[in-house]
Amino acid sequence: MRLPLALALLLLSTLAFSQKVGLVLSGGAAKGLAHIGVLKALEENEIPIDYVVGTSMGGIISGYYSAGLSPEQIENIALSPEFLRWINGLPETGYNYYFHQSDNNPNFLTLNLSLDSILNLQLNTSLASDVSLNFALAESMALASAISGNNFDSLFVPLRVVAADIFTQNEVILKKGSLSDALRATQTVPFFYNPIRVEGKYLFDGGVYNNFPVDVAQKEFKPDVIIGCNVSTKIFNEYPYDLDEKLIAKSLLFLLLDKSDPSSVPANGVYIQPNLEGFSSFDFAKVKSLIDSGYRETLRQMEDIKRKVPTRVTCEEVAVKRNRFNSKSPPIVISDIQFKGFNSSQRKYIRRLFKFNPNNNKPLYLGKVKRGYFRMVAESYFSNVYPNILYDSARRSFLLSLTRRPQKNFQVDFGGVIATRDISNIFLGLNIYNFGNQLLHISGGFQTGNFYKSADVKARIDFPYQFYIEPEFEYDNWDYLEGDDLLNEVAQPTVLRRIDRMASVNVGVPAGDFFKSTLSVGGINNIDRFSNREFFNSTDTLDELRISGLKTELSFSSSTLNRKQYASSGRAYSFSIQYFNLKENYKPGNTSVETEPIIASHQWFRFKASAEQYFNAGWYHPGFLAEAVISNQPFFQNYYGTIINAPAFSPLQDSRTLLLENFRAFNYLAGGLRNVFTLKNKIQFRIDGYLFKPFEYLQQGADQEVNKIQDLKKVYFAGTAGFVMHSPIGPVSLSLNYYDDKQNRFGALLHVGFLLYNKHSIE
Repeated sequence: MRLPLALALLLLSTLAFSQKVGLVLSGGAAKGLAHIGVLKALEENEIPIDYVVGTSMGGIISGYYSAGLSPEQIENIALSPEFLRWINGLPETGYNYYFHQSDNNPNFLTLNLSLDSILNLQLNTSLASDVSLNFALAESMALASAISGNNFDSLFVPLRVVAADIFTQNEVILKKGSLSDALRATQTVPFFYNPIRVEGKYLFDGGVYNNFPVDVAQKEFKPDVIIGCNVSTKIFNEYPYDLDEKLIAKSLLFLLLDKSDPSSVPANGVYIQPNLEGFSSFDFAKVKSLIDSGYRETLRQMEDIKRKVPTRVTCEEVAVKRNRFNSKSPPIVISDIQFKGFNSSQRKYIRRLFKFNPNNNKPLYLGKVKRGYFRMVAESYFSNVYPNILYDSARRSFLLSLTRRPQKNFQVDFGGVIATRDISNIFLGLNIYNFGNQLLHISGGFQTGNFYKSADVKARIDFPYQFYIEPEFEYDNWDYLEGDDLLNEVAQPTVLRRIDRMASVNVGVPAGDFFKSTLSVGGINNIDRFSNREFFNSTDTLDELRISGLKTELSFSSSTLNRKQYASSGRAYSFSIQYFNLKENYKPGNTSVETEPIIASHQWFRFKASAEQYFNAGWYHPGFLAEAVISNQPFFQNYYGTIINAPAFSPLQDSRTLLLENFRAFNYLAGGLRNVFTLKNKIQFRIDGYLFKPFEYLQQGADQEVNKIQDLKKVYFAGTAGFVMHSPIGPVSLSLNYYDDKQNRFGALLHVGFLLYNKHSIE
């Protein structure tokens, strides 16, 4: 009797010892970060993980774990600032190449279209940029793919990733090939990210058809025990009458993701659903809390897990296995660039961007490849290029693969602003690209409103040797008489109408990785019409000041600001040297003491430097703005003709819509502090204060002439306080503004959208 009992016990212990555990991780976007906490709790409690299967964000976490990263390493990645930059489509820190950054305009919506040779328009439906995410996956998964020979069964832990073929309406189980391709495919939520081809098919987020792939784990691995973690809470058994109005804004996400069924986990398995109430699928900034939620829920169920999984694997044993897997990694050396969808001229152009010559047998190291990639995608035209790093076993080196996805060569931008002052306008932008031996970008930006109208047309030709030539024509029209304050009927309107026309040729070259140097030579033809009195009669004849001639400018600039208006992080610097050779043609009106037209010539130099920077102190982001101008600019024929063409300090959002005489001078120092307090999500409270110190004040004399006044003690102050919400259509701002200016001392401004204007030709 004892012998059969001993044999039975031995058999049971053997079965327990060989028991295999499959871990299934669901999709759920940001909420999927809770899976990291599940992995931490399982490893700390010596629960073996023999197989992993994942969908969407669950596929990403599964892939990183199968690639030989520990839960702590995955957590560090998710907590890093770079993770949020990947999600938000921003370049990694240190790779913000400024050379291709265009001038700010008030657009808030861009439609990416494909314009083919027969003039058919195709709408590109992606809403998010994936350029940083694509390279991050390629970089982090390259070694694991090389070690496993592109066989997911040979990874640190065997893996299955679920994607979707929406054309045949079937799930696709990925078990071989490029690991980064599999992870990128499983998170391609339709309308958010562009799809990629995997084995010839465009694949989308696996959650479309199987968001909680327990059945895939059973079919592929046949584990003895399944531990399934589900973070998707989108499906309701009954209609959510009390929540439907809150949930309707997320209806697209609900429509696209398949049902997650808790009952699919068998009775001998363990179902884990972290408490994620209060979190949304877009809360990527709440990484720590999400991870903790998964960790706590797994610990709460640990007794049940240990009862159903009696096998133990110590942390030391897992570490040894992980180190053994990772020790097989070959060095990442790129021996060649592989192109898909590019012709010979385009390949030659891109190779020069990467500074790669295939004939000299000199390899590329990963750092140089990364710099080349971000240098390329800094031009938005190349955002459709999909990268991968593939191992070539024959050469025992890696290849950089660049695939051209459906082309985006025609962009339409929409934007504008609505304000409580009559400075509202609408914006339309058009961009057309043509890529051959050079990259041609023809762009046009158009604004129209009562206060401001403009047209700016450029044709930028980029050469692969890293310089461009850009002919440009700009037309601007300001009517300050129309810029009334709708909330302040007492304020006197400014009688000034300006027409600004400039045709120029700009040549740009990079000055290092983060600065751009630009040489611009252009012709100016401006018309200013103004009154010399504060009060305007309809019978008045305005002075007419025509200015024409040449402007030459050499500038150096750089910017890493996170927003084009109301920034809260990053920095921007600029320095310029300008030379003007202009002719003044002045025709007085009936408000002038002059009676005869005057023609004069003027030449002068101007040096201008500015700096803006913000610092991160958690919810508080202090910053500063500083500016200096030095010039030998001469006077025009009268005070108003001179002051409106003098350099201006414009620190507040509406400064350029006002004629602030006390904040204009030929030579000045100015600066101040910017304080940004983050209140909730994208709502901020801002309070700024600035001082303006001219070296010589410009004042009007008794006969409308210009007088220079020197006063070392006199400074002028400007300040603002208000709330800003950063919305999909631009900032929504309510502010109280103050200027040391008798005509514009106090003001309240509410605006929705961007208050952005082209620079005046004499700025």
